[in-house]
Amino acid sequence: MIDVLKIASRNLWRYRRRTLLTSLLITVGLVAVLLFIAVAGSFKAMMVGQFTDSMVGHLQVHRRGYVGAMESLPVDRNMRPRMLVKLYQELDKTETIESWSPRIKLMAMFSNFVSTTSIRLNGVYPEREAATVPLVLNRVLEGGSAEPLVKRGFIQVPELIATGMKIKVGDTVVLVATNKDGSVNGKTFEVQGILESISGPGGRDGYIHIEDARDLLRIQDQAVEQEVLAEQGYAEAPAPLPQTSLKLKQDDLQAEPPQPLLDRPDLLPATRSLFADKGWGRPSEVSEIAIRLRDPAQLDATLQDLENRVADLKNRRGLSIFQLHPWQRFVPFSKIADMIDLMTLFVRIILISVVLISIMNVLIMAVYERIREIGAISAIGTRPATILGLFVSEGLLLGLVGTLVGIAVSLVGIYVLNTMTITFSFGRQENLILVPTISAADVLITGALTILVAVLASLQPAWKASRMDPITALRHV
Repeated sequence: MIDVLKIASRNLWRYRRRTLLTSLLITVGLVAVLLFIAVAGSFKAMMVGQFTDSMVGHLQVHRRGYVGAMESLPVDRNMRPRMLVKLYQELDKTETIESWSPRIKLMAMFSNFVSTTSIRLNGVYPEREAATVPLVLNRVLEGGSAEPLVKRGFIQVPELIATGMKIKVGDTVVLVATNKDGSVNGKTFEVQGILESISGPGGRDGYIHIEDARDLLRIQDQAVEQEVLAEQGYAEAPAPLPQTSLKLKQDDLQAEPPQPLLDRPDLLPATRSLFADKGWGRPSEVSEIAIRLRDPAQLDATLQDLENRVADLKNRRGLSIFQLHPWQRFVPFSKIADMIDLMTLFVRIILISVVLISIMNVLIMAVYERIREIGAISAIGTRPATILGLFVSEGLLLGLVGTLVGIAVSLVGIYVLNTMTITFSFGRQENLILVPTISAADVLITGALTILVAVLASLQPAWKASRMDPITALRHV
């Protein structure tokens, strides 16, 4: 095999100009592909990070049916504490989850005592929200306070509303909201900061403390079942129900029904203790839970794992209470991200076509030019397999040289691009800095694909050369 490679390299060196042009063509194609992957991939990762780390998170959990009516932020479809205990436990013990943040989302009327508009609000625990979507702190414009994200009695106002209503940090505003019972409640807030706008969801979303959201919507704490508290060690197990005959007595029919869970004030202290000890806040309703993963690449696996572990919690229709959605469900940019992946695939296909055509062209020409040479080596006893291996080796060397040079030039090009400050705008976001990067996997896959295509392209000319009749080849002029 070593001897065959030596002969193949000598043959390529005999036709230096053709070899150089073919290798250069492969190099240019590979450089174009790797630079495109680096720039487009970095753009995609940056924009995905802008959405997931500024507002959405990698995953979100809602009560079934909430997402279908999400535009109106319905407060009557919140998740209740009795549903949340198992979910919170599963979130805490999932190793792939870095942090999670419960939210109360609502629509409200926003007034500065001169004009009024509508606003979307997120009631959050500041520390949990900052850990789950860390870039939200960077959205607080100069002059506002970002630490903590929002304090009790304060509000972070989206830039779109603040600009239109000429609101400044320190101003007093009023929020008016309707709760699920239909009653209206108002509350005054002081503007803590102005949030920079982002494209897509979250552009008109403000932040208040989750306790202020509960006050505004008059959401009360709720107890969980005694069985759940007993499992956690916060209550005694309920006594088993006595077995009764199927024939009910008249006194049983007239007896009062069991006391509803929400009317069991004796269970509230234990429920509050459970939530406080676990670090879950207060036992009250939440609209959604945003989740941040340690590694975004584990999104699909984590989503499937969580769905399986909470699947036993079902509603009256036998369907799972919770619905889990990836970030793509809430971000329009996900369509652009899919287009970037599709464009990357097409660019790789173009590279394959370039390599395939160039290698086949060179080796077909080599076969026609060396017909008498092929006949001579066949006549002296060279086996067809050796001739086949000779031309395949030439294709392999052409692909290998072009790939190695292309990878080297590409890495230098990416390094040069990183030393430059390349800025771009996307939607409402200005002066975003592009930092092209490429993973070792992309480099290795693209390089291996190029070499493989070069070998495959050489098979047809090599097969033709190995099947030549020696006598006919020697007569060739």
